[in-house]
Amino acid sequence: METGGFSFYTEEDGRLAEAEQRKIDYLEERIDYTRPEGILHVYNKAIQERLFKTPVGFSYLKKMQDYLLHQPQMDPERVQPIPLYEVYTDPGERERGKPSGGTEKQASPGVRRKKKEKQKAMFQISVALNILLALAVIAMFGIALQSDQPNIFNYKQALENQYSSWEQELTAREQAVREKERELDLDGLDSE
Repeated sequence: METGGFSFYTEEDGRLAEAEQRKIDYLEERIDYTRPEGILHVYNKAIQERLFKTPVGFSYLKKMQDYLLHQPQMDPERVQPIPLYEVYTDPGERERGKPSGGTEKQASPGVRRKKKEKQKAMFQISVALNILLALAVIAMFGIALQSDQPNIFNYKQALENQYSSWEQELTAREQAVREKERELDLDGLDSE
């Protein structure tokens, strides 16, 4: 979004700059540039109240500051510097005594806070999904262990049980066949 000759990264910042531009337009309609004391009062009040937060507002403050400093009757000591509430260097680099990489400006505390909140939310979602997946895996193992069908966990026992039942069945059949043979042999001996 573009406002006051600046292109803003977010719509929210652009809307804030538009609001500041409306404040500037309002002030410009009412300021009397023939009275430097009045301008100094407005300038100081804008700084005290932190009325401006975007480059659009800071540009206007700089314009007022330059005007005041060029007035012969104005004491430069009364014109305070414009405070900036942004960090323009990487704190980690500053601690190591190295300049940050280029002219990149650090994100404002509000943007950093939103980013941290978003990362925290994403982390919480990730943890919840990992827990759900772990529970699903545990449930699958439980189902596989309880199943009567042969699977990787119980195939040996299932095969042993199946062979054991076959062996019992064969033993029972063999015994039945032998008994039948004995009966037939006994019947054959009796008829002789």
